Amino acid sequence: MRIIRFTDHEGNEWTGCDADDDSATIITGDIFGDFKVTEKRCRIKNILAPLKPVAVLCVGLNYKMHAEETGMSLPEYPVLFMKNPASVTGPYSEIEIPKSCLNPLQVDYEVELGVVIGKSGKNIKPEDAFEHILGCTCANDISARIWQKHGGGGQWVRGKSFDTFCPLGPAIITLDEIKDIQNIDIESRLNGEVMQNGSTSDMIFPVAELISKLSQSTTLLAGTVILTGTPSGVGFTRTPPVYLKPGDILETTITGIGKMINPIISE
Repeated sequence: MRIIRFTDHEGNEWTGCDADDDSATIITGDIFGDFKVTEKRCRIKNILAPLKPVAVLCVGLNYKMHAEETGMSLPEYPVLFMKNPASVTGPYSEIEIPKSCLNPLQVDYEVELGVVIGKSGKNIKPEDAFEHILGCTCANDISARIWQKHGGGGQWVRGKSFDTFCPLGPAIITLDEIKDIQNIDIESRLNGEVMQNGSTSDMIFPVAELISKLSQSTTLLAGTVILTGTPSGVGFTRTPPVYLKPGDILETTITGIGKMINPIISE
C-alpha cells in the first residue's frame, strides 16, 4: 500500500491510498492502529509529508563510502542524533535557507531512506525488527554544516533542525511492497545533476540491526521515522564544496519508494 497525506480543495486534510494525479481513496482511523480503507475518493490539492512523526531519529556515517569521503573511521556503534519533528516538510515544499546560513552558504543535502515505525517496541531482536516497520519513505537530511560542526557545542541537532530541514514523502510504501530493503537504489540531484548515487547495500548497519540497537533499553514509538544514513557525494566533501542556494531544485529519488522535488528559497 502507498499511504499519502494530502489536502483537498476545501482545505481539509486526509490520509489516503491508491492515489492518481487527481484523487485518492480515503483512509479513516489510525494508520498505526485500527484503520479502514473506505470506498470514498477525494480530489487532491497538495501532497503533504505522509505523517507527522512523533520523533525523527537519524543515523550518521552509516554508508561505507560516505564514511570514507569524510575521512572518518567506520563507527563501532550507530551514530545517533535527532531532528526536531517541526523540521518536517512536504515532498514538494520549499526548503528555506535560514538567514543565519546565507553568509556564508553552508546548507547541504543528504538523501536518506526513511523507515517508519508502525508498532512500538523495546529491546527488539534483529529477526523481529520488520514486525515493527510500517513502511519506508524518501527523506533528505538537510544540514547546516557550520551549525552542525561549530554552533551546537559538539552536538549535531542544532544544525539539522531548522524549519523545513526534513522533507519526507511523497508516500509511505508498506513493507509488504518492498522486495529487499537492503538492495534499494538511492539518489539525489541538484539542478538536474546527479550528486549522490548509492545503494542501501552499502549500509554499515542494516535496517534490522539499526532498529535492534536503537531499541536497546529504549522504546521506539509508533510514528517514529528513522533516517538511516546517506551515501557518498554530499556537498561539503566536494572540491570546491557545493551548498544549496536560493533558486536551486533538489530532487530526492529512491527506487520503488518515490521522488521528492524541493525548490530552495531564502528564509
